[in-house]
Parts: sequence; C-alpha cells; structure tokens
Amino acid sequence: MTTRTHDGSAGDVDYGAIGAGYASYRQPDTRIARFIAEALDGARDVLNVGAGAGSYESAARSVTAVEPSEAMRAQRPARLARAVDAVAEHLPFADGEFDAAMTLFSVHQWSDVTAGLREMRRVTRGPVVVLTCDPKLVRDFWLYEYAPEVLDTEARRFPPIEDMAAALGGTGTIQTVPIPLDCTDGFNEAYYGRPEMLLDPAVRQACSAWSFIDDGVRERFDERLRRDLESGAWDERFGGLRAQPTYEGSLVIVRANP
Repeated sequence: MTTRTHDGSAGDVDYGAIGAGYASYRQPDTRIARFIAEALDGARDVLNVGAGAGSYESAARSVTAVEPSEAMRAQRPARLARAVDAVAEHLPFADGEFDAAMTLFSVHQWSDVTAGLREMRRVTRGPVVVLTCDPKLVRDFWLYEYAPEVLDTEARRFPPIEDMAAALGGTGTIQTVPIPLDCTDGFNEAYYGRPEMLLDPAVRQACSAWSFIDDGVRERFDERLRRDLESGAWDERFGGLRAQPTYEGSLVIVRANP
C-alpha cells in the first residue's frame, strides 16, 4: 500500500514541506520540450503521471494530469486542467484509455516504480515516455566533487534504466537529452555552466535530492564552492562549461511501445 503524507505526497519527498517555490525555479525548457513532443509522436490524449506544476504539458495536444501532492497541484497555472489526485501505482483509468503517457522527473520519487510503470502501460495504447536520469551517469557531474552526498542520493533514487524498460515491456529506445546552457528547468545539471546558481538555497530546494542531506553538508558545499569561485579554482578546472552550448549528462528519455 502506498503511504501518503498530509499533503498527499506519495513518494520519498513531502512536497508540502519543500515544494512551495518549485514552480519558480522548475520552468519548462522549450528545447527539452521538443524532445518530449517527438517522443510522444503526435499522440492526442496523453496521461501525465506525477505531473507536479504541469511542466512540459504543452508538448502534448490534450493532457490528463495525475498529481498526489496538494502543494504541487496548487502551483499549476490556471490555463492547465485540474490534476487528478491519485498515485502512479493505482491509476483510476480504464485499460488502454490513453494514446500515450508520460512521466517527467518523477519516477525516482515513487514508492513502487515497477508497479507505477506497469499501471502506465495498462492504461496506455501507445508509447510511454519517461524523462529521467541514468543513475550510472549522475556522479560524472562536477557537483560530485563538492557535494557527493547529493549525487549519491540521486544515484540511489533513480531507478536503473534496464529495470524501467523491463517493467514497461514491448520495444523501447533510450535517448540522451542535451541540456542547454541557459536551461530554465532548474535540476542540478541545468547549472553545469552556472555554478553560482547553486549557492542559492531556494535553487537547491527545487532539486529534491538536497532535502535528504543535513545542514552540515550544505554548509561545507557552500563554503568550498564559494571559495573556489572566488579564487578561480573552479574555473581553472571547469570553466570551459561556461561557454559550452549544451551538456550531455545523465538526462535521458526512455520510450517504450507496446
């Protein structure tokens, strides 16, 4: 049975506690949206599971959103349809009800990823699209040298790509999604060339992995990164990223057809 918080959050993070400013820093990026739209391949009726504040729903023609967190549902713009209060593991829809389904930056927070993906496949006639991070690659980011606890957390939480493909069944593809330098969706790797942004506690709070570490880790990260930026040490090692148009890191789209 899926356990839910007072806010309704159903995974390993209570968005009633940390999600207040999420929509301010996690704005959909149009370039990432194009990859999602291509994966959906023109599907008309699309289910969005773990929809949050509605990022990337413009990539589909018609969207039915599912979001368990009351705090996140409240941040959905008025132009978007009201989200259904439900969890991935128990979707209140008929078999094959949707042309396609998507879940974006969400699977790593589910109580039972396999059950949730199987439910998405059950209610979907066509492709299921998962925007996620490959746990084998998350530690390759420069942040690992400053806050290894954060990326160790990410590597633990993100489900293996092979496990997701097995749960979805059918035939599938895996596509790396390049992250633009001025990415408007503020996950950790979005700041690959803008390290100063991660010194802002509000920016970090919009990345759920930071909620799993203690104040001491945050303070050490802040002190070391600030020192290396001021001395030029960060730029000596990673400064080329400031002018690199895109970054191919751990961000991937897993697409499965029945």
